[in-house]
Amino acid sequence: MTTPGRPRDRNLDAAILSATLELLAERGYLELSLEEVAHRAGTSRPAIYRRWPGRAPLALAAIADRLATPPPPDTGCTLCDLSEGIEVFLAAYRTIRPDVLSSVFADCSADPLLRDRYIEAIVEPPRRAVAQTLDRAIARGDIRPDADRDGLLDMLASIVHYRAVFQARHLTEDDASAVVETLLRGAAVDYPALVEHSATHH
Repeated sequence: MTTPGRPRDRNLDAAILSATLELLAERGYLELSLEEVAHRAGTSRPAIYRRWPGRAPLALAAIADRLATPPPPDTGCTLCDLSEGIEVFLAAYRTIRPDVLSSVFADCSADPLLRDRYIEAIVEPPRRAVAQTLDRAIARGDIRPDADRDGLLDMLASIVHYRAVFQARHLTEDDASAVVETLLRGAAVDYPALVEHSATHH
C-alpha cells in the first residue's frame, strides 16, 4: 500500500516565486541564481527542483504569476474596454524587465516544451486580456462579423511582446492607443461612432 506524499506548501511556492521576481528585477535572467532564490525564500535548492526542474521553468512560473491579470471590464464601450484591458495587462507587463523577457526567450527557443511554456506564460496573457472584449464588440455589432478575430488578437498581443523582446522597451499607453485606433479603423463597423460613444464614458 502506498502512502501519499506530503502536499506542497503553497506559502513556500509563493515565497520562491516572489524571490525569483525580485532577483529578475534586480539582476536580470542571466544572473538569476537558484542558490540566491533559495536563500531569499528561506528554503533549499532541492526544494526548488522538486517544484521546477530548472532556471527557465522557474522564471516562467514567476513571470506567469505576475502576469495573471483580472478580466477586462464590460461597460458596453468597445474603445473604453479594449484600452483599459490592455492597460491593465501592460501595468503588470512593465514590471518585467525587457532584457529578462528576451533572455528567457533565447533560453527556451530551442526546446519545444519550454517554448510552449514561454508562449503560455508570456505571449498568451495579452491575447486573453483582449479576447473577451473583442468577442463582446463583435456580438454587439461594433466590429464587422467578417473581421479576422484571431488576426486582430495576434496583432494586439504580438506588438506588446515584440516591443519588449526585440526592441528592449515596453509598449506605452500612447502606443497601445495608437495600435487600437489603427486596427479598429479597419475592423470597426463605424469607428467615429465608437469614438463618440467612448467620449460619454469619460
